[in-house]
Amino acid sequence: MPVLPFAFAAIAPVLLLGAGAFWGGLWAVVGLAYVSVLAFAADTLITRRLPDAEPEEVERAANRLSVLIALAHFALMAIGVAALAGATGLGLAERVALFFAFGLYFGQVSIANAHELIHRSDRRLFGLGKWVFISMLYGHVTTSHRLLHHAHVATPKDPNFPPLGMSFYRYLPRSLALNLFESFRLERARAARSGRMTLFVSYIGGALAFLALAGFAFGGAGIAALAGFAAYAQFQHAMVDYLQHYGLARRRLPDGRYEPQGPQHSWNSPHWFTSLMAVNVTRHSDHHAHPGRIYPALRLTSQMPVLPYSLPAMGVIALVPRLWFRMMDKRVARVLAMAEGDHG
Repeated sequence: MPVLPFAFAAIAPVLLLGAGAFWGGLWAVVGLAYVSVLAFAADTLITRRLPDAEPEEVERAANRLSVLIALAHFALMAIGVAALAGATGLGLAERVALFFAFGLYFGQVSIANAHELIHRSDRRLFGLGKWVFISMLYGHVTTSHRLLHHAHVATPKDPNFPPLGMSFYRYLPRSLALNLFESFRLERARAARSGRMTLFVSYIGGALAFLALAGFAFGGAGIAALAGFAAYAQFQHAMVDYLQHYGLARRRLPDGRYEPQGPQHSWNSPHWFTSLMAVNVTRHSDHHAHPGRIYPALRLTSQMPVLPYSLPAMGVIALVPRLWFRMMDKRVARVLAMAEGDHG
């Protein structure tokens, strides 16, 4: 069944992280290794291609798995906050390991899955994805991602577009600020028409409620733990957007509009294990072409630009701007030149 590999890759670390939160020791190390070293090794050492599924064959099962991952996220969030706050009796080194292990899971799996859910037409699935984002103090991305990023991808109007030559360190504060302010602007415009600012109130109110709940249960340490997880998850989400869109700008046409978005405006990753764990967020060109297409059915074709390494590996490289520019700028030029030639 096409959905089973996704289930194994995304759910297995839930059990390891839960065991690590309560028993620490080797469980904490194994949980961290799964979402970092093991994922990198599997992508590097095993070369395989995920099969393309037909949407009508997998939609129900894929949606059920997304619901399961989202529910697991809330359980893990509670357990992770408890462990970091000291409620499970772990030592400092164990809690540090678990911070990175849980944070990597939230950033690589939970947010990727929430991103999938907010593109579903079923309001219940959309709402579940929205609340996963809210739990990471990031609810406003529900608005900015769908209404700004998808509408204006690869243009200056997209808060998640890094132009050629922009380092991740310049991109990060810019992206975080624009997503927040622009989503507020959009929701305020909606409120002017409807008289209600329901979504943005839920973003802010929900975030405050999660922080209050963490504080009520575990005091200041609980608030710090949740805020730390949220900051790390937001950092990773911004990094993925940076990796998947760096430099691939849409051409400005003589009439002032931008060319239609195409496969050449997103970077993709064919690496199988991280694709399974992150519910195919790695097949980004096809997602932009078909935002409603269920994740096991996303395609990867020869016309789509491909990153040289897996997303986690590229994220490490992006933290060294000189190395990143040396590796990526010539690839950007090649992709854009090929696209220009096709148009010519």
